[in-house]
Amino acid sequence: MSEDKDMEMMDEEQVQVMDMEAQQQNNPPKAQKRVKNPVTLKFKDVVYKVKFPTQRKKTPTNTESSPTHERVILNGISGVVKPGEMLAMLGPSGSGKTTHLTALGGRLGGKLNGSITYNGKPFSNQIKRNSGFVTQDDVLHAHLTVTETLVYTALLRLPNTLTKQQKIDVAEEVILQMGLSRCKNSIIGGPLLRGVSGGERKRVSIGQEMLIDPSLLFLDEPTSGLDSTTAQRIVSTLWELAQGGRTIVMTIHQPSSRLFYMFHKVLLLSDGNTLYFGSGSHVMDYFQSVGYVPSVPMNPADFLLDLANGISPDETEDQVTVKEKLIVAYKNNIANKVKAELQEEEIDFGERKNEPNTSPKADKWPTTWWQQFTVLLKRGLKERKHQSFDFLKIGQIIVVAVLAGLLWWQSKISNLQDQVGLLYFTTGFWGFFPLFEAIFAFPPERMILAKERASGMYRLSSYFVARMVSDLPMELILPTVFITITYWMGGLKHSVTSFFYYLFSLLLSIMVSQGLGLALGALVMDLKAATTLGSVIMLTFLLGGGFYVQHIPNFIKWIKYLSVMNYNFKLLLGSQYKPGDKYPCDGGNKMCLIEEFSSVKSVGLRGQLVAAIVLVLMFVGYRLIAYFALMRIGVTPKIRTS
Repeated sequence: MSEDKDMEMMDEEQVQVMDMEAQQQNNPPKAQKRVKNPVTLKFKDVVYKVKFPTQRKKTPTNTESSPTHERVILNGISGVVKPGEMLAMLGPSGSGKTTHLTALGGRLGGKLNGSITYNGKPFSNQIKRNSGFVTQDDVLHAHLTVTETLVYTALLRLPNTLTKQQKIDVAEEVILQMGLSRCKNSIIGGPLLRGVSGGERKRVSIGQEMLIDPSLLFLDEPTSGLDSTTAQRIVSTLWELAQGGRTIVMTIHQPSSRLFYMFHKVLLLSDGNTLYFGSGSHVMDYFQSVGYVPSVPMNPADFLLDLANGISPDETEDQVTVKEKLIVAYKNNIANKVKAELQEEEIDFGERKNEPNTSPKADKWPTTWWQQFTVLLKRGLKERKHQSFDFLKIGQIIVVAVLAGLLWWQSKISNLQDQVGLLYFTTGFWGFFPLFEAIFAFPPERMILAKERASGMYRLSSYFVARMVSDLPMELILPTVFITITYWMGGLKHSVTSFFYYLFSLLLSIMVSQGLGLALGALVMDLKAATTLGSVIMLTFLLGGGFYVQHIPNFIKWIKYLSVMNYNFKLLLGSQYKPGDKYPCDGGNKMCLIEEFSSVKSVGLRGQLVAAIVLVLMFVGYRLIAYFALMRIGVTPKIRTS
C-alpha cells in the first residue's frame, strides 16, 4: 500500500512538473524584451587554491615557523552557459559554489588556473558594465523607499546617454517588471526597523541589477531565508528574465522540486569537484545510469545533496567511496561531452573574430564626478535625516550646554581658574563627541560601499566627499548652539570678535576630531575596537592638553604636540586673553599677568597662527588617512588566469 502511494505521489509530481514546463514553453512572457548583447559564458578547467598556515606543535627541539599548505577550493570546473539558459550550482556548504560564482562574476582575488571567457573574451570593463551580481545578503539602505532605492541606483549606474527623466522611467519600468508596485512607497527597513518583506527586499536587490538590462546575471543564494512560495516567485521571475536572452547563473542550496525543474542546467559540486554538469531534467537518469537511485520518491535536489555529501541511497558505502565513484563517473561519462561543447563554442567565437566590433567602448564610469557627488549627497541626506534630527542627541547637547552655563554662571576674570576650566571643558567635550559620531560613519556602510564599488557605480572620491558634506549641517549647527548658550551664560568676554574667534576655533577643532574618528573607523572597521582605540587616544590627548599636567616630563612631552586639545585650548585662550592682560590676584591686592597663570603658562597665549595651521594640517591629514583606508574596500580585483 505504501509503495503504491509513493508511486502515485511521484506520478503526480511528474505531471505537475510536465505541466509547468509545457506552460513555460508555450506561454513565454510577453513583457520580456530581448537583450542587446547576449553573452555566452565559458569556464574551462578552473582551479583555485588557498594557502593556510599549518599548526605545528612547538617543542624544545622544534622552533621552526609554521609552514603553509594549500587547500584546493575549485578543482578543474568546466562548463558552458548560453543566452537564455539558467544555471543552478548546487552542493553542500564548503563545496565551492560561492567561490566559483564569485570567480565567474570577476570578483575573486588571487590567481585562477584555467580560463573564464565571455563571448570568447576575458573579463573587461565592458563585461562588468553588462553584468549584474546579486549578493546573498540584501545590502540596502534601510530608510530609503523602494522607489528611492531604485531611482538613485539608476541615476548612478545608467550612462549619460540617457537623460535624468529617462533614467527615472527605467527605474519605474523595473518596479513593474519585478512586481514591486504595491510596496514602491514603503521603506526598505532593517533588523530594528519595519519595512518590506524578505521576498520584496530580494526583488529590490535583483531590480538594482536589472536597471542596466544586464546580459549576464549572477545571484548568490537568491532564495535563502525565503518561504517556498516566495522562493517560487523569485525563481519564476528569473526564469522569465532568461527568456529574454539573458545568461543567468546562481547558487542555490536546497530548492524544491518545482524550482529544480525550472533550471536549464545544473552544476553539482562536492569539495570543489564536479559530480554533474548538464540538463536539470536528465540529472536523475544520469545518476541512475551510474548506479545511484533514490530508495523512496524524493526531491531531486535533496537526492543530489545527499550524493554530494557522500551519502548513498542504501548507505552501504562510506562517504569517501561515494564521492570518489561519482568523480570518476563524471570524468568517464560527462567530462568529454563538456569539453566538446566548449570546443564548439571556441570554434564559433573564433569565426567571429574577423567580424567588425560595433559595440561601443565602455567608459570607466557611467556618470561624471559631479553627478555622482550630487546624487550621493541627496541620498546620504535622505538616508541619515533621522540621525541628523535625532531629538535625543539634540536634547543631550542642550542639556549639557545649559548645565555648563549654570555651573559657570557669569564667571568673573577674578576667578580665572574657573574661566580657564570652562574653556578646557568645552575643548574636551567637543573632542570626544564628534570623534565617536564619526567612528560610526563608515563601518555600518562597509557592505554597501563594497557592493556598489564592485559594480563600478561611482568613484570613491565622490562618495567620500559626499559623505563628508552630508554630515556637515549637524556637525556645525549643534556646536554653534552649544557655544551660543555656554559663552554668554558663562560670562566670557563680551565681544563679538572674541565670540566668533571662539566659535571658529572650536569648529575647526571639531572638524579635526571628526577626521580622527573617520580615520579610526575606516582603518579598523570594527565599532567596538575603534571606539576603544578612540577613547584611549582622546584620553591621551586630554591629559597632554596642558591643563591637568603643566610640567610634562621631557621623555613623554611629544604627546603634547600631537594633541588636538592642546592646540584648540591655545586658540580658545587666545580668544579671551591677550599677552599682557592682567587679572586680580592675591585676594585682589595686586594684578598679575594672565600668561603667567599656571594653567595658561603651560600652553601660552602666543603662537595662535601656528596652532591654527597645525589643526588645518591635521584636518587634511586625518581625512587622507580615512580615504586611503577606504580604497581597499570593494575594489574588483584583477584575476590572473593561466
